[in-house]
Amino acid sequence: MTPTADVAIAGGGIVGAACAAALAGEGLKVTVIESDFTGAGATAAGMGHVLVMDDSEAEFALTRYSRDLWIQAAGSLPPEVEHDPCGTLWVAVDEEEMAEVHRKAHFARERGVRAEVLDGESLAKAEPHLRAALAGALFVEDDIVIYAPCAAQWLMDQACRGGAAVEAGLVVEMAGDGVRLSDGRRITAGATVCAAGARSTGLFPELSMQPRKGHLAITGRYPGFVRHQLIELGYLKSAHGETPESVAFNVQPRKTGQLLIGSSRQYAAAHSGVDQAIFRRMIERALWYMPDLSRLSVIRTWTGFRPSTPDKLPAVGPCPGRENVWLATGHEGLGIATSLGTARILADLIMGRSPAIDPAPYSPARLWKAAAHG
Repeated sequence: MTPTADVAIAGGGIVGAACAAALAGEGLKVTVIESDFTGAGATAAGMGHVLVMDDSEAEFALTRYSRDLWIQAAGSLPPEVEHDPCGTLWVAVDEEEMAEVHRKAHFARERGVRAEVLDGESLAKAEPHLRAALAGALFVEDDIVIYAPCAAQWLMDQACRGGAAVEAGLVVEMAGDGVRLSDGRRITAGATVCAAGARSTGLFPELSMQPRKGHLAITGRYPGFVRHQLIELGYLKSAHGETPESVAFNVQPRKTGQLLIGSSRQYAAAHSGVDQAIFRRMIERALWYMPDLSRLSVIRTWTGFRPSTPDKLPAVGPCPGRENVWLATGHEGLGIATSLGTARILADLIMGRSPAIDPAPYSPARLWKAAAHG
C-alpha cells in the first residue's frame, strides 16, 4: 500500500505542531492527528515561558538551543503570539538563596548567557509589588514570554503552508508504517512520531513517564503591575522534586495586562478539576511573595496534565525496537520552551543529519522499561 503521508504525527500540541512545521519544511508530506484542537492539551495549561534552565547540562543545552530558535523566530511571529522579551527574575529570599543566584549567574555567564545579579534594592526597583526585604534576584535578560496556544497555531499554520494536513481523531496504535485511530481508520505513513504528551504511555506502556497535574490562574487586566517573569528559586525544588504535591511562586506578565499565576504540581491526581486545597496553597504562596496580588481579581482557573520523566528530560528520538517510529514527548513543564529545539533535533535525526546539539541525553531508550506487550 502506498503511504498516505511520509510522516504521521500523533498529537497537535505545540511540540507536535513544531515537529510538523520542521518536517514539512524538509519537503516531507506530513499528517498530524489531533483529537481536539491545536494546543488543547498541556500547551493550554502552560505559562508560555521560554527560558534557559540549568538543572543539568542536558537541560541547559536544550533550553538554550530552543530559546535561541524562538528569538530568531521573533520577527516572523504574528501579534497574537504576544512575544514579550521581558526576561526572567529568579527571586531570592535570603543569603542562602543568594548563594544560588551567584552560582546560577556564574554557570550562565561561563556558557555565554547574559545574567545579572540584583541586590535587594535593585530588585525592589525592578518589581515594586514584591514584598519588602527580599535578598535579591538573578536577572536572565534574554528569556521571553509567548502566548502558547497561538504559538502552537502559528506553527501548525506554518506546517500546513508547507503541505501538511491535520486529521481529527485519537491515535490508539502506532507502528512504523502508520497509525490506527479510535474509530477504526488507519493512516499509512513512511514513519510515525508520537507527540501525544501525557497520553504517550497509552501508546507506549514501556515508556517511563507519568502525568503531573498543574493549576493556573489568570487575572483581569492590570498593565505594568508585573514587568518580568517572576519565579522563586524554590521553584527548582518543586519542579524537580518527587513529592506528590508542591507549589511555587511563579507569576507571568501578559501583553494584555493580565497576570498568569502558578505553579503547582501533583502526581497521581485523580481528576482534572481544580483541587481547591492545592489551588489555595498556590495562591497563598504567590501572596507571600507579592502581597499586593490580593487587590487583583482572578477571572479564571484551570488545570492540565504534563508528561514527566524520571530524569526531567524529554524523550526525543527513535523508539527502541520499532523501526521508523519516533518520539517527541515527556517535556513536563518545558514543552513550550523547548518545542522548537525538539522539532529541529527530530527533523535532523529523521533526515539523517547530526543535530546542532548532542541528542544522546534525550534518547527514548534510557526511559524504556521491559516490554509491556510481548
